[in-house]
Amino acid sequence: MTPQQTITQIIKLTEALVGLSLSNEQNFPATHGNSNAAFEITVSTAAGMSVALKNVAYRDIYSELERARCFNIKMLDGALISFRYRFQSRDLTEHSLCYYPSPDLEHFQNEPELYLQDDIYADVIARNIVPFPVRFDYSNDANKFVDTHHPYSHLTLGQYKNCRIPVCSPLGPLAFGGFILRNFYNTAFQKYSNQIPQTSLYFAKTITINEQKIPHIVCRI
Repeated sequence: MTPQQTITQIIKLTEALVGLSLSNEQNFPATHGNSNAAFEITVSTAAGMSVALKNVAYRDIYSELERARCFNIKMLDGALISFRYRFQSRDLTEHSLCYYPSPDLEHFQNEPELYLQDDIYADVIARNIVPFPVRFDYSNDANKFVDTHHPYSHLTLGQYKNCRIPVCSPLGPLAFGGFILRNFYNTAFQKYSNQIPQTSLYFAKTITINEQKIPHIVCRI
């Protein structure tokens, strides 16, 4: 995938979620650099994203990201979705794709009858839901890579420092968006699946033979 194809996918996903009334706030992509040299796709408020790396309570991380509007998409339940891609000479060098659910769903859970009128809320009103962040990271830096322990492309659940589940390749925006919708908003995904953009564009595989021998994520055949 090229830088422009990546930007196009972010815009398509954002417009689709807005059009389906699944998102009520959004920031369209901002870019830095030259697409034929060093190039970054992020949001204009990206400077505030460093809070996500700090050793502070998740509620504080979420609150700061929301306050600084450090997201591409804010879902109706308050969850924040963000994309950051870096390219060098049109080749992907790094990405961070994040899903930060709202740590406070009481306004949904205390008055469920209001939200059950529209079944797209069905996945977010259960009282046994435990919100946790989801992050897909990729880096082509060979100095960071350690086979099976620090894969080039990996999934981190929660804020666990050493949670790095191997992923077969870097993820494009539509693949990441589809993962989030299918797994955390499945009612809405099933209802609107024909209106959610799909893709046949992928980044090259990066998973090793050893990483394929342990539990891992396959996002393409």
